[in-house]
Amino acid sequence: MKRLIAALTLLIGTLSPVNGQESSVPFAGFDKAGPSVLNDPHDLAFGPDGRLYVADKFGHRIAVLDPESLDLLESYSTGKLPGVHDISFGPNGQIAVAVTGLSSVFVYSGLDTLNTSPTAMLPAPRTEGALVHSNGRIYAVAGGTGHLVAYENGSVVASAGGHPGAHDVGEAPDGSVWVADNFNRRLVRYSPDLDVLQVVEGPEFGFAGPRYLDIDSFGRLIVADQDAHRILMINPDGDQGAELVGVLGSGQPGKGPNLFDDPEGVAIRGNEYYFSDSDNNRIVRYTVVTN
Repeated sequence: MKRLIAALTLLIGTLSPVNGQESSVPFAGFDKAGPSVLNDPHDLAFGPDGRLYVADKFGHRIAVLDPESLDLLESYSTGKLPGVHDISFGPNGQIAVAVTGLSSVFVYSGLDTLNTSPTAMLPAPRTEGALVHSNGRIYAVAGGTGHLVAYENGSVVASAGGHPGAHDVGEAPDGSVWVADNFNRRLVRYSPDLDVLQVVEGPEFGFAGPRYLDIDSFGRLIVADQDAHRILMINPDGDQGAELVGVLGSGQPGKGPNLFDDPEGVAIRGNEYYFSDSDNNRIVRYTVVTN
């Protein structure tokens, strides 16, 4: 038991490296890589049916994968989603899709409508991130104008600027909203009404281009730092503020265990982490083994 605890401490213990670009302990181990059948996959999310839905950017579609085998099962709206970057499922069944090529967030009422016309098209110039929040609002990052926008019943109810080229937006367990602020090399936390709560930045994280993120049940951030070919785990609520917990990736592009080439999307399921290994055109899975 002592050896197990020591191993887990080494694996996921919180670190404070001098430079975020230096190697840190991995927070999970390589498990499986899917076939290279995608075309620059970006963000991904688990659907209500338990399958993995991937915004396949240059496939202009939503690709559906088996989360166990990582095999491609089917596709939705092929050719109708130019430059698609993100997909989000809400607790009410709604789906939001960031269709970058049309500068719109497409809204669908459920999986059975994902192959049909959207029920709404929310304007968001050069959007690359969308979120269906548990409060019923839809949040979109409009990278073309540098705004994070909150929509309610199709109308803008709040916005925050200063995010040119920003990508993802995600919801934490406490309802706060995180933005991967790519060009500014930082992460920003907002209240649901878009008041700034926290900014995570600095050399200890070594951000080169944080694109997409997911948040685990403990509130920790799993961030795809695309330009650094790394995945970071960050605890935003450490005793001294945000802390780097662990890193996957060597910092150089590659293909294989603990290697990525421009990783973008992140999805979490329990102890499993799914990443879009974008320039390798595949999804990979990493796992934390606890017994």
